[in-house]
Amino acid sequence: MNAHEIDYRILGSEMQYVEIELDPGESVVAEAGSMMMMDQNIQMETVFGDGSSDNKGFMGKLLGAGKRLLTGESLFMTVFTNRSYNGKEQVTFAAPYPGKILAMDLQDLGGRLLCQKDSFLCAAKGVSVGIAFQRKLGAGFFGGEGFIMQKIEGDGLAFVHAGGSIVERVLRPGEMIRVDTGCLVAMTDGVDYDIEFVKGVKTALFGGEGLFFATLRGPGRVWIQSLPFSRLADRIAAAAGPGGRKEEGGILGGLGNLLDGDGR
Repeated sequence: MNAHEIDYRILGSEMQYVEIELDPGESVVAEAGSMMMMDQNIQMETVFGDGSSDNKGFMGKLLGAGKRLLTGESLFMTVFTNRSYNGKEQVTFAAPYPGKILAMDLQDLGGRLLCQKDSFLCAAKGVSVGIAFQRKLGAGFFGGEGFIMQKIEGDGLAFVHAGGSIVERVLRPGEMIRVDTGCLVAMTDGVDYDIEFVKGVKTALFGGEGLFFATLRGPGRVWIQSLPFSRLADRIAAAAGPGGRKEEGGILGGLGNLLDGDGR
């Protein structure tokens, strides 16, 4: 294997975290700001790009950092290495919002995984985190993820975070499912991904599900989340916006404000 062989435990329920155990000299690479805690002999180093190789040279590292910039991520990632000589050390990474952490063994997934831009959490050093362009215009313009998705490649472990509960579907050749564009978390490389317009004017305008949904056609495996962060953020913004309780109706909303001490 090119990637480091790491051991791990995923702990917690609604707010999960992954505890990674490193042998001397082993490393894990993670998004900046995701570290929760680490043992005393873990050394932390900030690197350009994904840190998948120390032999890329400056231009190679700059290209890797530029790819991350296109996905909306930071130019830098952090590498955590066990610098002890004779003992295991642990480093722990936390999920950014309620949901589940998935351990993806890339060696069992054909060496490549495509996922939404913000889902990558951490991976064994040697795993490459890059970008994948959508080849179809419909998927690019209306897919929720735009033209660019994250591409995780290698033969080691990678950890992906998703919101709410997770459903894994194994699609047979030619089998197709439709999902909300924001609910797609990840898919293996062989899955055909496109965007389909919701049929029917009334359904499209008043159905509440948006104008487009994603079509996923096998063969391959797909992972779907029940609570995309964008949906959670929209509900929080609506509840915190002007009027506050408008979804509860005029009378109940006014009564709620009075009980809260907001009697304007």
